[in-house]
Amino acid sequence: MLQTAPPFLHPVYACSQVQLIRGGKAYFDLLQQLIDTAVTSIHLQTYIFEDDETGMEIGAALINAAQRGVTVQLMVDAYASKELSDAFVERLQRKGVEFKEFEPFFKNRNFYFGRRLHHKVFVADGLRSLVGGINISNRYNDMPDEKAWLDWALYAEGEASAQLEQVCKEVWNTPQLFKKKTSVKTFSTKSDTSSYLVRVRRNDWVYRKNQISRTYLEMFRHAKSSITILSSYFLPGRVFRKHIERALQRGVQIEVITAGNSDITLSKNAERYLYRWLLKRGVRIYEYQPSVLHGKLSLCDDVLVTVGSYNINNISAYASIELNLDVLSKPFAIETKAVLKQLMEEDCVPVTTESYEMKFNRWQRMVQWGSYVLFRFIFFLFTFYFKQKE
Repeated sequence: MLQTAPPFLHPVYACSQVQLIRGGKAYFDLLQQLIDTAVTSIHLQTYIFEDDETGMEIGAALINAAQRGVTVQLMVDAYASKELSDAFVERLQRKGVEFKEFEPFFKNRNFYFGRRLHHKVFVADGLRSLVGGINISNRYNDMPDEKAWLDWALYAEGEASAQLEQVCKEVWNTPQLFKKKTSVKTFSTKSDTSSYLVRVRRNDWVYRKNQISRTYLEMFRHAKSSITILSSYFLPGRVFRKHIERALQRGVQIEVITAGNSDITLSKNAERYLYRWLLKRGVRIYEYQPSVLHGKLSLCDDVLVTVGSYNINNISAYASIELNLDVLSKPFAIETKAVLKQLMEEDCVPVTTESYEMKFNRWQRMVQWGSYVLFRFIFFLFTFYFKQKE
């Protein structure tokens, strides 16, 4: 059943289908299928693209699509994908795949050190799309000897995909991203009870885009009962912490699923420094155990779900280019809640004040404090000299 959108959710797009896709084999099988069935156009923009087994398979699929006449445009971040071999790129281009790097070093007059293309988006024919946190690499796939990192994407069919195609074209065609303002069409939410309400959300602070940050702040302001956050690098800044505290004071239950095993030890230590602040105010914390947690997924009041590339920290808020999809649908939110609940019960260890004090001695807590201070300094380096464009 279609929900009535609260005022902060407009403008929205009607989608005939949305589906939460877990990273690993399920995601890459779907991505391959979408590439293989594309008819006119493919846009793939990602932070990391590696020419390992997974990258080779996706690269071959893109080449096959280009060979049958599909326009294929692949963009990767120049820094995060710097290990991508020249031979691999040359083969893609020779076979008809259009390829670009986002802000290559020493080649961009408007270079910003911390501003990277962090979003992960795929669009086929302007009709079917995937948005999430999953890069093209073995780490995000289920390999014979290793389980995929935990991550999520949202599959959508309908008007949101057309808007995502427009986003990809803007990123591809203009060096000054998002400078061109495009009109946004709104859709009636009353006539089609089979549709989902979907909102495209972007963050690029340099070009005055902070839509995903606003989604989270609106969640904290408007939540009536509960918020569940799954975040790989959970380091909320002062503004976020203030809104979290206010929501808790209103009686909102907030649960946070974080990484038990992180690929960035410094980040994990800094994150654990904030545990005492969170626990003291009543936030429930769960650490995911089976593999590295890399997902970015949140749920509010069993109605609103947001999925994408946005981490809750200042790099996503004030530096990187990020993309999320918001979905307003009670049935979809309830399904997502069941997934997260099962994850917390089967694959997570709850963190309490008592367990935290027992697990970490005074020296380890000092290391966590030092990591937090260092991480704040890194955030400052990545963002302090940014100038916003008109």
